[in-house]
Amino acid sequence: MYIVERMYIKLHLTLLVSAEGLYPFTFLSFIMVDLFLNRVLIENNWDQDELNTEREITGILENRIVMLFFASAECEKCLEFVPVLNDFFKRLKDPAYIEYPKLLALIYISLDQSEEKQENFLKELHKKVLFLAFEDPYRKELQTMFKVKDVPTIVVLRPDGSVLSPNAVRDICRFGCDCFQNWQESAELVERSFMLNEEFDNLNLRSATDPVRRLKYKTEDDKRKKRWWKLWGKGKDGNEEEKDGAWDTKRNEGDNNTWRIR
Repeated sequence: MYIVERMYIKLHLTLLVSAEGLYPFTFLSFIMVDLFLNRVLIENNWDQDELNTEREITGILENRIVMLFFASAECEKCLEFVPVLNDFFKRLKDPAYIEYPKLLALIYISLDQSEEKQENFLKELHKKVLFLAFEDPYRKELQTMFKVKDVPTIVVLRPDGSVLSPNAVRDICRFGCDCFQNWQESAELVERSFMLNEEFDNLNLRSATDPVRRLKYKTEDDKRKKRWWKLWGKGKDGNEEEKDGAWDTKRNEGDNNTWRIR
């Protein structure tokens, strides 16, 4: 109840800010983040790194379409769907398949009956998938919040926290990666594919327009550097010629004199 009230208040404030003519997207994106603030998200990698600070949660979920994958290891349909989901996800996030990973996050919400079954199911999922710990009761709260009754279910959320699709399993099986294009257009997602990969993963972006300003300043810096190097190169060549001439003159004068050690 607290989360819903907090999300409503933030949405109201966002509309007021928009009325003043300010760019509203930065405020909207934090509403999605509120859903997992004060929670621990775990990466499905070898070390199972935990993301538990506000900065980490914001960095992984801000300005992204979020997929909540409700499933269970005891469900045969879930096991059959996993290879399809992995292929869908890696073609949108894995650098081996796409140059610029899409603004997408996949969170596994386990409905397993034991931690062992959850761990076995996680072994079948992509390593970039996030999940909640088995002992976290928030898993059941999310199931109730989004009225999930059947598995597998994938609830797709916009960056503002609203539901884009109550269950996208059938669409993913039928349309594949084309689903994301439709979600992106519907969510009016700000695409930052013009950024370099290291800039794309930077968690210190202050606003949605920050990458544009950085790219502008970076371009201007590159231009200044090129002009400086060009001028420096000309001056260097001239100085070298002057130095060479002076050295020849001194060398000729030295031939007529006797060298002495002081």
